[in-house]
Amino acid sequence: MNTPQFSWVKSRLPRKPQPVPPIFQPEVAAEAIVWAATHRRREVWVGKPTVEAITAQKFFPGLLDLYLGKTGYDAQQYDGAADPNRPNNLWEPLPGDFGAHGEFDSRSHDHSWQVKLDLNRRWIGLGLLAGGAALAWFTQREKISRAVEEIGSKVAA
Repeated sequence: MNTPQFSWVKSRLPRKPQPVPPIFQPEVAAEAIVWAATHRRREVWVGKPTVEAITAQKFFPGLLDLYLGKTGYDAQQYDGAADPNRPNNLWEPLPGDFGAHGEFDSRSHDHSWQVKLDLNRRWIGLGLLAGGAALAWFTQREKISRAVEEIGSKVAA
């Protein structure tokens, strides 16, 4: 998430800290949180990478550990050396209001199709079911029409 914590967190990383890409705006998570607070389902996964990570952890935990061991450290950093003397909030809060957005607005997604699909999965499921039923009905109707035509042509002959 593109939150301001990466601007003031105490970090000993050699390069500047960043959220692991892909980066989403805080509003994407906020939408999911509000939805979960007002519906019976209490868990909502935000973003395709979350779905991939949770699924991989369930079925291939060792493989995910290996992958994150090789890529996770670098994924949390971006170009440029970190300033070791920058103000941080390790021992006391920093003054000022940092807002909700961090410094990664230009690299952040303001929506997630995965969240939209997840929050509306009941309606999407009903739509797919209705579409499948309509397709089956039309297919059967076509088969019946052809069968009636064949019977009619055999009777006429």
